Amino acid sequence: MENNRNFLLAMVLSIAVLVGWQFFVISPRMSDEGAATTTAAEGSLQSPTVPAGTPQEQAVAPAGRESIPQAAAQVDTLTRDAAIAASPRVTLDTPSLTGSINLIGARLDDLRLKNYHETVDDSSPTIVLLSPEQTGHDGYFAEFGYTGQNIGALPGPTTRWQADEGQTLTPGTPIRLTYTNERGIEFVREISVDPNAMFSIADSITNAGDAAVSVQPYGRVVRHSKPQVASAWVVFEGLIGYLGDSGLNEVTYSKIEEEGRVSPAATNSGWLGITDKYWATTLIPDTGASFQPGFRFSSDNGSRYQSEYLSEAVNLQPGETRELLTRAFAGPKVVSLVDGYQDSLGIPEFSRLIDWGWFRFLTRPLFYVIDWIYNFTGNFGIAILLVTVMLKLVFFPLANKSYKSMAKMKNVQPLMMELREKYADDRMKQQQEMMRIYKEEKINPAAGCWPVLVQIPVFFALYKVLYVTIEMRHAPFFGWIQDLAAPDPTSIFNLFGLIPLTLPHFLMIGVWPILMGITMFIQMKLNPTPPDPTQQMIFTWMPILFTFMLASFPAGLVIYWTWNNFLSIIQQSVIMKRNGAKIELWDNLRGVFRRKGSEA
Repeated sequence: MENNRNFLLAMVLSIAVLVGWQFFVISPRMSDEGAATTTAAEGSLQSPTVPAGTPQEQAVAPAGRESIPQAAAQVDTLTRDAAIAASPRVTLDTPSLTGSINLIGARLDDLRLKNYHETVDDSSPTIVLLSPEQTGHDGYFAEFGYTGQNIGALPGPTTRWQADEGQTLTPGTPIRLTYTNERGIEFVREISVDPNAMFSIADSITNAGDAAVSVQPYGRVVRHSKPQVASAWVVFEGLIGYLGDSGLNEVTYSKIEEEGRVSPAATNSGWLGITDKYWATTLIPDTGASFQPGFRFSSDNGSRYQSEYLSEAVNLQPGETRELLTRAFAGPKVVSLVDGYQDSLGIPEFSRLIDWGWFRFLTRPLFYVIDWIYNFTGNFGIAILLVTVMLKLVFFPLANKSYKSMAKMKNVQPLMMELREKYADDRMKQQQEMMRIYKEEKINPAAGCWPVLVQIPVFFALYKVLYVTIEMRHAPFFGWIQDLAAPDPTSIFNLFGLIPLTLPHFLMIGVWPILMGITMFIQMKLNPTPPDPTQQMIFTWMPILFTFMLASFPAGLVIYWTWNNFLSIIQQSVIMKRNGAKIELWDNLRGVFRRKGSEA
């Protein structure tokens, strides 16, 4: 029994580490996220700069240092509306997105997500994903262009593309842009978009000159700042790419700030971009050519973060035409959406855009089951409750065996107490006699720990699902729980909202955390009181400690834990009663209040 309790303590303390991290680190960040994390992404990156209108081959930095041209540095910043109004644009309107395409550079730099709002209130502003570079700190955009030597100006950051009047980019109507440089190289760009978040950029390049030319396509995602709320270890945010044999590359903001540049090996397949907790902007280069990917940071004229690629040269003889197809994803990281793009477009490991973590083999299936149930119930909270029941059924044989063993241990407790008294001065003999009884009675001392041990990976997996999947964002349950991914918004310290008092996050002890603490307390009191005073104190105070700490966890996780505790109480009571073991709950509760009364 002693080993059993020690093992249980180890398991509980391991959860306490996660709880402490959530309480002291993640929860303060979540309380600050509000509009900060919902303003999807901010920032951009640039390098050497040149005045607008400079021929692009002059904008290229010295060989060996920089191949991708960069736009001129911004001296003054504008408001978002002013920046959008200051440049010629083509309107964008889809069932999921609204915004415009900037004809200067043919940039994706004005994008709002129609179906996502900053708060649970649908009247709150929609999420801004991309913003013009002229907004300074808020600048975040994607663009495709070309570089080359001694062949005139090529499409890049300062290029003014021509568009037909009255065009609007919709899923059914692509837009057509044209540009011809002074050397007779003609570019025709057709931009199309699906109903969700994938843009296709089909370029046609014609060499109408009298000499062979060579151009190199490039693409980049640029942001001028990192998120205001720093990411936690639970979810990756930063520069990302899945690049051929080098696999998944995740470059944190702190790493790129320290190293300045990260250059994975050249490849001919993959994708790269910048990801936030719920949104991402990524580029998928043309699969017909190899490209050199890269990530970098510059502090010149403000912080700039950039994911980029430079493809191998495209050679054109006089009169020759070449066609290229690249794609850009800019939108929410909906699981079915990114999985669908991976399958339908053949984008390798595009599902890795969602940070499932090291235990993705458990996290992803758990999400799929919850999502499948949600399709029938229409409520993710109910789906979590039903998944908990399913898990209880799956692990019932293990739990049944564990609780039976615990019942046998309770039946031999009087004999164990006699052994402790008889061999109080001989610990080795005491342990030998206890092991003998365990063997004779066919008792596994560690069996009672299995229900807790099984719950731990499920707890971690559900925590990850609630924290990283956009499906859980602003997903309501019932009553006051309107966001399963956020903590319970009520608190006992302001009488659950009856007193108009704003409390610090560590005092937000809501209804569900209190219910969780009560069920945890009852579950512990089903077992005999530990003989060791230290263990008694730990098990007495642990429900209270966890009530305060889990209050800062996503409400969906607290609901799961509460419901799981409730089911475990019923399951343990029934099984132990059937095996003739006394239910210690009422005796233990009387003992607690009796001690308090005697102390008073």
